[in-house]
Amino acid sequence: MSPLHVAQINFHPTPAGQGLTDTLTRWPSLVDIAEAAAGAGARITVIQRAAHSEHLHRNGVDYHFVVANDHDDGGARTIANLLADLRADVLHVHSLSAAAQAHALARALPGVPMLLQDHADRVPTWWRRSRWRHWYASARGVVFTANELARPYMSAKLFGASTRLFAIPESTSRFTPGSRAHAWSETGLYGNPCVVWVGHLQSGKDPLTVLAGAAEAAQALPDMQLWCAFGNAPLLSQVQQRIASDPRLRARVHLLGKVPHERVQSLMRAADIFVSGSRAESCGYALLEAMACGVTPVVTRIPSFRALTGEIGRLWSPGDSNEFAQALIQAAAFPSSPQAVRAHFERHLSLDAVGQRWVDAYEQLVSDRQGDAS
Repeated sequence: MSPLHVAQINFHPTPAGQGLTDTLTRWPSLVDIAEAAAGAGARITVIQRAAHSEHLHRNGVDYHFVVANDHDDGGARTIANLLADLRADVLHVHSLSAAAQAHALARALPGVPMLLQDHADRVPTWWRRSRWRHWYASARGVVFTANELARPYMSAKLFGASTRLFAIPESTSRFTPGSRAHAWSETGLYGNPCVVWVGHLQSGKDPLTVLAGAAEAAQALPDMQLWCAFGNAPLLSQVQQRIASDPRLRARVHLLGKVPHERVQSLMRAADIFVSGSRAESCGYALLEAMACGVTPVVTRIPSFRALTGEIGRLWSPGDSNEFAQALIQAAAFPSSPQAVRAHFERHLSLDAVGQRWVDAYEQLVSDRQGDAS
């Protein structure tokens, strides 16, 4: 029996002049999702909308750059022509925001089951929902990191009663555990506990609540050191002022700024605890990276984080600095072992685990189609 052939399609165009190899480096999730499913036994073809044509076969996956413009149903007709030649069994469209293009694909390729994957997409405004409801009806399945993330769509009745809902992590991580002593030497990190925090300094990540909780926990954790790597930083001046104004934070919080992605693995390997104050996430890439390295998470009790962490680590309510402080103190006193964290990652979040969940979803859609035809 030949393997299931799945076309994973991204309508979000690459920047002009960016080649396929560079795209796969800059957009690692495009690669990780494809290789995860391929590793679980599916035949995967990735179709990426771009400004020039290009083809690459790498690690068992076929990648196609396809030229398409906005006058072509957002590229759907051109991609549908390629798909007709490829004869895929299932279509996997990245982003719920690509519903119009997905609907156009479904019209061109009737009978081929399709699923849409959430990538932190926003629910359409109410006056547009009738059209979006029609578009979403073309999909036999939708995928979120956690089922709870689908609730706004379900409440708005954007998905039909027969649409299958799948809970699969948005991506995974290829980071691995390593020697903590070597990581301390390499990065200069230290602390007991050594706490790492990776995220933008913006309101959605709530850095001021993290700082307030760290200050409160400092009395119980006098040797704690908190290391923060960040990219975008609209709240940088407020964060700096908060640290400078509090003696509990001045010698304890270290703002590292933006670091290369490969260095993040070394930061995680050096850490005892990973923290996040996010108020909402479609997944949690830094959290995945921390758990891949065996780091105990102390993160907010939001749907995606609950789905990723399971029974590992400590959760706290977004915006509650006191609860964060208590969670941090408890995690320092009773940490999950690095082996237990990594074992959880291997079972539920690794390339192998996520890939099997994708293949299970694809097979369910094909089974549904066969049931409808009988």
